[in-house]
Amino acid sequence: MTTESIGLLYMLTDAGPVVKFVMLLLLFFSIITWAIVFIKFRYIRKAFRESADFTEIFWQCRTLADAFAKAKALRTSPVARIFITTYMEMARSGKKEGKAFKTEASHLQTMGSIQRTLRRSIGVEIRRFRQLVPFLATVGNTAPFIGLFGTVWGIMHTFQGIGLSGSASLAVVAPGISEALIATAAGLAAAIPAVIAYNYFTDRIRILDSELESFSSDLLNIIERDMQKQMEA
Repeated sequence: MTTESIGLLYMLTDAGPVVKFVMLLLLFFSIITWAIVFIKFRYIRKAFRESADFTEIFWQCRTLADAFAKAKALRTSPVARIFITTYMEMARSGKKEGKAFKTEASHLQTMGSIQRTLRRSIGVEIRRFRQLVPFLATVGNTAPFIGLFGTVWGIMHTFQGIGLSGSASLAVVAPGISEALIATAAGLAAAIPAVIAYNYFTDRIRILDSELESFSSDLLNIIERDMQKQMEA
């Protein structure tokens, strides 16, 4: 163990109860932040990879039924999930109508139901991807202030000790101030990764939202064309 680590450990153990509480709180925030980063990064990476695979498969399939069979194997893909939900809604609407989109009224009713299902599915997927991400913003916004609070409290405690001892020499002041400044450093150490991760995940969610909207438009056009063919047959 190096001299710096020994000195840091000594300062942490010698700090006051409030500063220790602040440090433990920031440590908790940091652990949760890194856990979220690890979990969300793996999940988002897999979701984007499977979405790219499904999109390629989708455009190679001859029918929606074939794409539906392939989509079942890519459950992590949000694009596959909204397609599955939409296809099942289309199948339910066709059975309920009985005439299988043979009339203009049934056609409009089915398309309205499918559009609502798509919007709802996209909203569900975006909410799923946004889970836990707001916590990163909370850590990024509050951790520096929590650390600053610990620093201010530690400096107040140091000056109180100076007043009681009646000595203001550097040897007396420096240890207390250095202990207090650790809280600010810890706050920044917790906040910086959280802000970086939040910006990264927010950007990926924005890209996902755009891809889902684009795919839903293409899917609606395909369904509309298939229904027109059934009406004309």
